[in-house]
Amino acid sequence: MIKNKKAWIRIIEAFVAILLIMAVLLIVFNKGYIGKKDMSAEIYKVEISILREVQLNNALRNDILSIENPPIKWEDFEAEGLNDLKNKIISRLPNYLDCEAKICAINETCVLDKVFDKDVYAQSVSITAGLTEYNPRQLKLFCWIGTSS
Repeated sequence: MIKNKKAWIRIIEAFVAILLIMAVLLIVFNKGYIGKKDMSAEIYKVEISILREVQLNNALRNDILSIENPPIKWEDFEAEGLNDLKNKIISRLPNYLDCEAKICAINETCVLDKVFDKDVYAQSVSITAGLTEYNPRQLKLFCWIGTSS
C-alpha cells in the first residue's frame, strides 16, 4: 500500500512539473503581449468619425473635389488651399493620436510615403460629387499612437 501512494505522488509531481513548464513557455512565447491594450477598434472609430464629418460637409467636399492634380500630401494641404480641411482633422484628433491625410484619385493606390516602426491605422472615404461637379477623389487618413501617450 505504501508503494502505491509513492507512485501516485510521483504522478502528481510530474503533472505539476509539466504544468509549470507549460506556463513558463506560454509567458516566454507571448512576447510581452500580456496586458497590452488593443486600441485598433477605438482608433478606427475616431478615423471613421472624422472622415464622415468631412464627407458630409459640403464646403470641405467642394475643396477636395476642386483638387486638379492628385495626390496631395499632408504637408501640401496649406499650399493647395486645404487649410479648413487640415484644421478640421487636427481639431477632431484625440491627444494620443498623430495623423496625416492624403487626397488621391479614386482609382489610385493611396499610401503613406513615410515608414514607421509603429502600427499605422488607415481608413479612407470616397468624395465623388458635389453640387456642381463630378470629380471623384479619395481622402485617406493615416493614424498612429503618438509619442506623447
